[in-house]
Amino acid sequence: MSKGLEYFKKVYDVVPGWVQKMHDYNPEMLDHYTALRGAAMSAGTLSVKEKDILLVGMNAARHYARSMVYHTKGAIDGGATLEELAEYLLIAYNFGGETALQIGLQSFEYALQLIGVEADNISHDSTAEEIAHYYSSFATTDESREYYKELITLFAAKDANALTEKLLESNVVAKDMKYILMTGIYTTVLKNEETNYWAKKARENGVDEPRLAELGYICLLTAGIPSWFEISDALIEK
Repeated sequence: MSKGLEYFKKVYDVVPGWVQKMHDYNPEMLDHYTALRGAAMSAGTLSVKEKDILLVGMNAARHYARSMVYHTKGAIDGGATLEELAEYLLIAYNFGGETALQIGLQSFEYALQLIGVEADNISHDSTAEEIAHYYSSFATTDESREYYKELITLFAAKDANALTEKLLESNVVAKDMKYILMTGIYTTVLKNEETNYWAKKARENGVDEPRLAELGYICLLTAGIPSWFEISDALIEK
C-alpha cells in the first residue's frame, strides 16, 4: 500500500473511495495532497483537535455535510467532547441559519456513535430552538445549562442580534475559538470583506496572527487556494 493510502487508512480506519480513485488515476497527486494535508493538519498554534472541530463548524455553516462528517471523527479521536462539538455546531447558525443546525445533527449523531453513547433521536427537520434544546441535554454543569436556557429563549424570540452575541459568548468553548471559527466560515465561502471584519474581531478577542494563519491553512485544505487568497488579505504582514 502506498504512503498516501496508508495515511488515509490511519486517519479514517478505511481508505475512502475518493482517496483510492486519486491514487488509481494519479498516485503522485495523492502523495502531494497527502503532504499538504499532513502539513495543514499538524499540531501548531492550533491543536489537531481544534483544527478538526473548526472544520466541522465551517462545513456545517456552508452546508457541506460530507467534509463535516469526515472531520467529526478527527475531532472525537483528538479528544473533543460532545459539549464542545454541540457548541461549534451551534456557531454555524450565525452563517448557515437553521439549515446549518439541521445538517450539523449528522455530525453530532456520528459522534455519539463513535463514543458509544445512546441518546434520544431528533428529527433532522427540527427547528433551531428544538436543536438547541436537544444539545442542552448534554450540558454537564449548571453554568452551561444556564447558557442554554438563555440561548433557547433567544431562539424562540428570534432576536437575531442578541442571539449572535450569545452564541459568541464563552461557555464550554472559549470566545476566542468562536471568533476563529467565524473568520474561517467567511474565508471558506470567499467573502473578503467579512473575512477581514471577523479577523479584526478575532484579534480584539485575543487571537494572534499565527493562529489566523493556521486557520488559513485548513481553510485552504477544505475550500481550495482561493480561500487562502481571502485570509491572506486579512493577515498582518510580518
